Amino acid sequence: MAGTSPSERPERPELPGRPERRSAGALESEVLATLWATEDPLSPAEIQDRLGDGLAYNTVHTILKRLYDKGLVLRDAGGRRGTYRPAKGAAEATAEAMHQALERGPDPIAALQHFVSGLSAEEERALRDLLGENSP
Repeated sequence: MAGTSPSERPERPELPGRPERRSAGALESEVLATLWATEDPLSPAEIQDRLGDGLAYNTVHTILKRLYDKGLVLRDAGGRRGTYRPAKGAAEATAEAMHQALERGPDPIAALQHFVSGLSAEEERALRDLLGENSP
């Protein structure tokens, strides 16, 4: 509706039998998680099958192209045609995203302070071990 703010627009009801629409970012995360869950490269059809929820093949293919363009997945040239695998492991990709977030912010030290204050006791112990601090 022209001239109305998003908060004034009526919500569109979900259509019966159709899953809730996921954002591209959420779909990218789900596709990556699917690839990380196996050691074998997967075709778009195999990923579609594992994701379920009536996701269209074209949607999966589009997400894979976006991930490929971002350097997050690799297309396998050898073996089966049209298969994909992650370019990096889950932990490595997460660490890289954390570094990028710190580089984007105006105060990386403050961001680290907030991050560390939200760690669980187990995560804090692991971080201390990694930093060589053996505290009780």
